[in-house]
Amino acid sequence: MVMRLLLSIALLIIAPSVMALTKIEASIEKNPVIEGEYFVLNVTADDDLNAGALDTSELLNDFVVGRTSVGRSTQMINFKTSKETRWQVLISPKKTGQLTIPAFTIDGISSSPILVEVAPKGSQPQASQDLYIEVSTNVDEAYVGQLINYKVKLYLAVELQRGVLSAPEVKGATIKQIGEDIDGTEIVNGRRFRVIERNYGIVAGLPGEIIINGATFSGDVLIETQRRGSMFSFNESIPMQTEADRKVMQIHGYPPSYQGEWLVSDLVTLREVWPDEQSTFEAGSPITRTISLIAMNVDENGLPEIKMPNVKGLKIYPEKPLRQSGIRDGQVLSQYSLTAAIVPTVPGTYTLPEIKVPWWNAQRKQQEYAILPAKTITVVAGQMADNTLTVASAEHPQSAASYWPWLTAIFATLWLITLVLWRQASSKKQTITTVTEQPTNLTSDLSAIKKACDSNDVSVIINALQRYFSNQLDSPVSLAQISQLTPALQQAIAQIQSAKYSQQTATIDTQQLLAAIKDYQPKSQKVSRSTIAPLNP
Repeated sequence: MVMRLLLSIALLIIAPSVMALTKIEASIEKNPVIEGEYFVLNVTADDDLNAGALDTSELLNDFVVGRTSVGRSTQMINFKTSKETRWQVLISPKKTGQLTIPAFTIDGISSSPILVEVAPKGSQPQASQDLYIEVSTNVDEAYVGQLINYKVKLYLAVELQRGVLSAPEVKGATIKQIGEDIDGTEIVNGRRFRVIERNYGIVAGLPGEIIINGATFSGDVLIETQRRGSMFSFNESIPMQTEADRKVMQIHGYPPSYQGEWLVSDLVTLREVWPDEQSTFEAGSPITRTISLIAMNVDENGLPEIKMPNVKGLKIYPEKPLRQSGIRDGQVLSQYSLTAAIVPTVPGTYTLPEIKVPWWNAQRKQQEYAILPAKTITVVAGQMADNTLTVASAEHPQSAASYWPWLTAIFATLWLITLVLWRQASSKKQTITTVTEQPTNLTSDLSAIKKACDSNDVSVIINALQRYFSNQLDSPVSLAQISQLTPALQQAIAQIQSAKYSQQTATIDTQQLLAAIKDYQPKSQKVSRSTIAPLNP
């Protein structure tokens, strides 16, 4: 019994030495391969080894070495334990012909060398590959500042597990992605591919020759494999990498004949948004105008700024410009939009000057202009509500006999109404007194204006002003109508509009506004009295 126990302990002590490294195998996924194409080199050792145990430096003579991944596994079958370390190395041949993958040696154990046949580029159609990249540009040559649309299409005939699509590299130019990725499918020579499309914008800053080093993809894909000794297939994750061909382009400088701020494009246009195509407006009422500069195959930041010209009698309050770009029908469209509030202060006829933007037509190789024609508008005074009673003119010749029947009927009706109201008042024993509510309402509205000025809330001030003067004039009025009452109110209203539409924060002069309100005296004061008292006999 004791001997058996000692024997078991001895076996446990000896076991690690039994599992020492005994075999190294190297294999590749395909043969022959294409020059510049990445493929996977698998190196397997039958022991648990450190990731740095494999030295791949000898591959650098004939191959480009990419990403290396390491995996380990342990199996126990019938109390027999086996371990494995596996390296997956992405390599790409530097030249054509017959190349040799050298033997790898670890702890005195070596793998066998592998002979690889390398065919020249283009000898194998891309459609027969499981992973490849196609790139294209919208032009073969460009000008300084012109946007080059670099389109990348990644073709996948295998299931993608994870991956990174990297942008091309260009010296002397700026690169940025335009829009979002488009994920779809295509049938190429009868094979269905998943296609991921991405657009980059390249803008060269100096004339001369530029080299666009192609976009690259690096990731892991799932392929179906069959293990030795098994009748079933399994999905195995393997690394893959591919790179697009590089492209050389010629960049031209500014044409000597060009005049104005430089803008190169295939098509440029100016558009305008005007409220309901109106041409007549009221003084004091803001007009919203939006001007858009739209250009094809231009970077949004390369569009020039637009300034709305000043016109005497019109105050212009521009907002912050908006720049944006996107892809439409395979073309890059960029837009610069400027919105402004135009406030006419004096009635009259005004002409908004034309806006002209020079640009260079890259297709016709000549200078052209995008023009927004001049626009003429008419400004009229604000229409105040007529609060006075209209009296029929006595100059119209009518016979006295024709008036008396109507007057008699009117007085009889009024007498009957008075009698009925008097009896109702007497039965309820109520005393009807004269009530004047207008001063109380005006005082409350004036306090609301003062409170809004203290908070510097322009919108609340405008609402309180309209409520105050509507009560005083006994009719709804607009801000433009209020400004026509007195010069002092016109000046105060102009200050309010400036604070409303200006980009910078402005403070309302409360004292000036309140003084203008208090100085205004309506032409006729209306006091609401009882409708019964004057008619009681």
